[in-house]
Amino acid sequence: MAESTRIERTDDELIAAVRDGDTASFEPLVARHSPRVFATARRYARRESEIEDIVQEVWSKAFQKLSSFRGEAPFEHWLMRMAVRTCYDFLREHQRNRETSFTELSEPETDWLDRFVAAPDTASDESSAARQLVERVLAMLSPSARLVITLLEIEDRSVKEISELTGWSVPLVKVRAFRARAEMRKCLQRIARDKYL
Repeated sequence: MAESTRIERTDDELIAAVRDGDTASFEPLVARHSPRVFATARRYARRESEIEDIVQEVWSKAFQKLSSFRGEAPFEHWLMRMAVRTCYDFLREHQRNRETSFTELSEPETDWLDRFVAAPDTASDESSAARQLVERVLAMLSPSARLVITLLEIEDRSVKEISELTGWSVPLVKVRAFRARAEMRKCLQRIARDKYL
């Protein structure tokens, strides 16, 4: 009974315990925040093994750098900055072939694209084919463009939030967002050219 009435320790209490040498207190932090770290990693990697590698690296870095956590912002913010930067490093290290041919579109993707071209307002952007096409376009982008588009358009974060997460200045985020959109337009033009010309 005493176990069930025990109050769950806060992030700050757990961090203080880890810093005092109680490394087992790191496990509740991992359990508490892993779903969000996994969700972030899934936006940048496809294979489950890559996602697990990213998450493991994030937690490894968090443990190693816990002494640098100053507590000025919540632990989760500090952790998510680390997760986003680790994902960006992953994208840079594992740049996929961005010259993917769109002649290899699946039948559902082709059908959805045809419906979208014919009547953009009636094509559902919730379909799995639409999500697959977005994923293909994102995979064609450079790492910084993919990161900015994902944070800005998919996660709906502000320029200021992106600056805080990435460590880039606000003007740099704006420049990279502008370039990312231009890069995305080129990819979409290539899709249209490969498919319809």
